[in-house]
Amino acid sequence: MGESVAEATITSWLKEVGDTIELDEAVLEIATDKVDSEVPSEVEGVLVERRFEVDDVVQVGQVLAVIETEGDDIPASDTTEALVDDAPEEEVVNELTQRVEKAQTEVSATAPTLSSNERFYSPLVKNIAKQEGISQQELDAISGTGKEGRVTKNDILAYIENKEKAPAKEAAPKKEVVAPVAAKTTPNTPKVEQKPVVISGEDEIIEMTRMGKLISQHMMDSLQTSAHVQSFIEADVTKIWNWRKKVKDTFEKREGEKLTFTPIFMEAIAKALRDYPMLNISVDGDKIIKKKHINLGMATALPDGNLIVPVIKNADQLNLVGITKQVNNLANRARTNQLKPDDIKDGTYTVTNVGSFGSIMGTPIINQPQVGILALGAIRKVPAVIETAEGDFIGIRYRMFLSHSYDHRVVNGALGGLFVKAVKDYLEAWDSNREI
Repeated sequence: MGESVAEATITSWLKEVGDTIELDEAVLEIATDKVDSEVPSEVEGVLVERRFEVDDVVQVGQVLAVIETEGDDIPASDTTEALVDDAPEEEVVNELTQRVEKAQTEVSATAPTLSSNERFYSPLVKNIAKQEGISQQELDAISGTGKEGRVTKNDILAYIENKEKAPAKEAAPKKEVVAPVAAKTTPNTPKVEQKPVVISGEDEIIEMTRMGKLISQHMMDSLQTSAHVQSFIEADVTKIWNWRKKVKDTFEKREGEKLTFTPIFMEAIAKALRDYPMLNISVDGDKIIKKKHINLGMATALPDGNLIVPVIKNADQLNLVGITKQVNNLANRARTNQLKPDDIKDGTYTVTNVGSFGSIMGTPIINQPQVGILALGAIRKVPAVIETAEGDFIGIRYRMFLSHSYDHRVVNGALGGLFVKAVKDYLEAWDSNREI
């Protein structure tokens, strides 16, 4: 579902009860704050129950529908029709009811379930507990190291191994480090009283979109989670401007891709993150999770005015051609609503181009659970002092501001400033004779 996603909204059902479903055929469509996608069936069979309706919000791990995968020798699509032809109406109803109850029993025996304290357990963990005679109370007492404290296979196996030596609460399975979900407002958080908005007869009332509401909530969550602070620096990108102007036509003919400034900036940012890995982190309570991979998210404006952040995976391992193709592909698919859940997950640092709308700088909000985001300002042609061996003089240069927002809980001003300066240095040291 993507990093930090815990729930989704059902937007439409593509199948009705009684419909035959093929393997990998889409059953319904869901939407999260990050991406809309279809849910395919992992089996072939007949849809016998839908547990939620359109616009219902469901949690990760809940059962959405029941599909019967076992039947008579009659093909699944002909089962209902055959029952109607050969049996009285009451028998047909009873037979269908029995099929639904049987399917529900099979699903409940294997599906992830909730304990009395609303804790999720996977089918594998449930089966191990059943085979080993572990009660629900014992299972609830096991310390989970999975996402949101869920019990993993290793947790329950470690508990079984140490069951006779120590109680479950003393078992110490190896800690798996996971990225946290953005912190929510607690009941103790002071709330600001909202004054009622006065609406006149001439005002237009516009309902926020579903994605707009979710983005609004996540922005507030981020501000309440991270201590935002900013550093600004100006970079001279004249060499890059002239180099791109020289090679962009040849590049497009050879690669079939437009060479924009974005992949050039992404390359410099990936290098700077490699130099300063403590900006490629997340925070989990009082622990810092240092990310192994550099996955750059790029904020992309959608036609409806909303925003989505597709991710370039392992950006520091790609050359400029590879980054360019990734940037163009993700941006195009974002604007045509063709992104998959994997395209927007596992980001470790985000870049937003406020300059594309004419802004020279900005103070972006951190994309949780990351600790930094860099805003690229508009490239402007300005008079500037040029230092040479023969002395200083005034010349026309292409310059831009870089605005770095970072989480002051774990990133101090020195680190935040050094990082953005490293990006500036990489941009200004561009090789005007570089081959691509």
